[in-house]
Amino acid sequence: MRELVFLLEEASIVEVLKVLVPRIVPEHVTCHFVPHEGKGDLEKSIPRKLRAWRTSGVRFVVVRDKDEADCRSVKQKLRDLCKQGRRPDTLVRIVCHHLESWYLGDLAAVERAFGLNGIARRQNNRKFRDPDALANAEQELRKLVPEYQKIAGSRDIAHHLDLSNNRSHSFGVFFAGVRALLEEESTTS
Repeated sequence: MRELVFLLEEASIVEVLKVLVPRIVPEHVTCHFVPHEGKGDLEKSIPRKLRAWRTSGVRFVVVRDKDEADCRSVKQKLRDLCKQGRRPDTLVRIVCHHLESWYLGDLAAVERAFGLNGIARRQNNRKFRDPDALANAEQELRKLVPEYQKIAGSRDIAHHLDLSNNRSHSFGVFFAGVRALLEEESTTS
């Protein structure tokens, strides 16, 4: 694999992945992060972008928030769109419920990013033990950090996130999937 293309729901996740993905992707692999204007724009563009990308040695990753939808049906819909784009091998990952769940899964990173004290110790509070279960993750994060802004906050927090210690299950599944994709490609090359 020479290229890894991430088709993403919005710009804030680009800020996170631009920081985190290079930590696990070999230097010889070029990464492209393609943001969209929400889930509708992403879903509409998937078949077209997958068919149009003609570079050999490219693999795709599609990432979308779960929001209030059923995770399995969202994932199946995205997989069907990838098949329409003639790329059924595309890795599809769902962020449960919202990107801010990833941040709430590592409150020590939030604390360091904003120079605050006392936030990390809340990680063992019931609601932060399983941040993917929070349907209102952005509101919960704003309670902890009122100055949080989606793009700038994502950029700041990303630099402090621990890839191996995050309470968000979808965070772990996302990175395990990317690692598996990289391993799969290294064994077939």
